Amino acid sequence: MAELYTLLETRVLGALIEKSITVPDSYPLTLNSLLAACNQKTSRDPVIETNIADIQTTLDSLRRRSLILETHTGRTAHYAHNAGRVFRVDDAGVALLAVLMLRGPQTLGELRINTERLYKFADTAEVEARLVNLSERDESAGRIERFTRLLPKAAGAREARWCHLLSGEPSETAQEISSTQENNDAVSASEIDILKKRISMLEQKLAQVESWAAQLSAELGIKTTL
Repeated sequence: MAELYTLLETRVLGALIEKSITVPDSYPLTLNSLLAACNQKTSRDPVIETNIADIQTTLDSLRRRSLILETHTGRTAHYAHNAGRVFRVDDAGVALLAVLMLRGPQTLGELRINTERLYKFADTAEVEARLVNLSERDESAGRIERFTRLLPKAAGAREARWCHLLSGEPSETAQEISSTQENNDAVSASEIDILKKRISMLEQKLAQVESWAAQLSAELGIKTTL
């Protein structure tokens, strides 16, 4: 994708999309309301703890990409999302992306249930069709990004899960962390982003070591199982 987003950026965007539909009378959101929505302990995976300063920095970053609209009532700023127009995705697609940003990878059945307040899908077949559409480029609609991906089925799982790609391709290690994390273990968004970067760096270093070991073994005529 042309743009990659941090965990806090996807949390802010997902929260704004959610609240625009579930609490329209309070939308656009104030900074404090948005903070509460991001730190919400229900319907969130992972649960995070952020602060006003980080939220403001994140809003500035998203505004530069035209994803945030800011209005003022007196001295109070209010914030709205512009995801559908920027991503060139319809209401159904925006709802799916919002739930994936807020709750992490999910099965078709989970997505149908969790998007119920945002968009009414007829059945899981419609959910799947929309996800497949989001997983492909649609140049006719001016959309070159791929927004979703079907993950490999986890060991012992009955169904495969779908994830969003706004933060890039998920590594297998990151998927395992996400699937085993408890909701009551709140961590900061910055901590999770740092961990993901460290995982990526370790995977790159491991690949370099394996390549070096294979080359050295070949030069010495030693068979290796790496």
